[in-house]
Amino acid sequence: MSLTSHFRRRERKKILGIVALVAGVLALAPGPVPGQVRKTCEGGVTLKLNAGVTAQGSLLIVEVAGPKLLAEFAGDWDGRAIPLWREGEKSGTLHGLIGVDLEKAPGRYAWKVSWKNAAGEAKSCSAFVTVRAGKFPTERLQVEKQFVQPDPEQQKRAEEDQKKMRAIFESVTPERYWDGKFLLPLKGVTTGGNFGRRRILNGEARSPHAGVDFPALAGTPVFSTQGGKVALAEELYYSGNTIVIDHGYGIYTLYAHLSEIEAKAGQMVRAGEEIGKVGATGRVTGPHLHWGLTVERARVNALQIVQRKP
Repeated sequence: MSLTSHFRRRERKKILGIVALVAGVLALAPGPVPGQVRKTCEGGVTLKLNAGVTAQGSLLIVEVAGPKLLAEFAGDWDGRAIPLWREGEKSGTLHGLIGVDLEKAPGRYAWKVSWKNAAGEAKSCSAFVTVRAGKFPTERLQVEKQFVQPDPEQQKRAEEDQKKMRAIFESVTPERYWDGKFLLPLKGVTTGGNFGRRRILNGEARSPHAGVDFPALAGTPVFSTQGGKVALAEELYYSGNTIVIDHGYGIYTLYAHLSEIEAKAGQMVRAGEEIGKVGATGRVTGPHLHWGLTVERARVNALQIVQRKP
């Protein structure tokens, strides 16, 4: 090897070492989370979403911050009011949740935040999210004929149940009943399945499965995933013995196919409080817990609210 080649190789190693060192420092430096959206608006107000691209049935976590947090902030997502709250009285950040419905049309949507500045002038700012089609499997099941082709009396009952549920989910309690993390509804489980699954019952296509299923033995205790007020506790045609808990700000959890209901409508419950037992009531093929989450009338994957930091 010539002396010139030796020095060239040594210099090349030095350059590569410096590049690696700089890359390491940059990797350790704080920066935006991949996929996160951050928008700086007039007056130093900042909007932040945990994702700029998301799928049907997902949960978006949003924040609003500013040098001087004003009181009259309001959020809007595709024409729906999105409640915003502080995690502490002196917090300079507002928090919110946006539910992307299981069947929301793919496209680009704006999360708009409006407020008044110190001079009383109306201001607004928007950040955008792209919704993509969810990738959900298809499942074929055989169930009792009455649950696919109900007679006129059964059909009337099912329609009354749906009307009752719509009225509950369309009501937004203007306060927060929960505190801290949301929990899973069964002890000893870490995950569930079937959310978004497209079901074909006895050869007939049905609406997608809007909840998470947890296989469990009949009689297994079911717990409230967070504090709230029981909005419904009764037997419904399709979901059997059902409990719906209002957690405030348009957030509801649903517990279906129970063998026993241990809560009453209007009752306040705590996180982790037993509210019923796993069963096989309603339209089912065996004992399990169907756990659903609705956020501002949007059906979303309930497992995602458990992953949210308090």
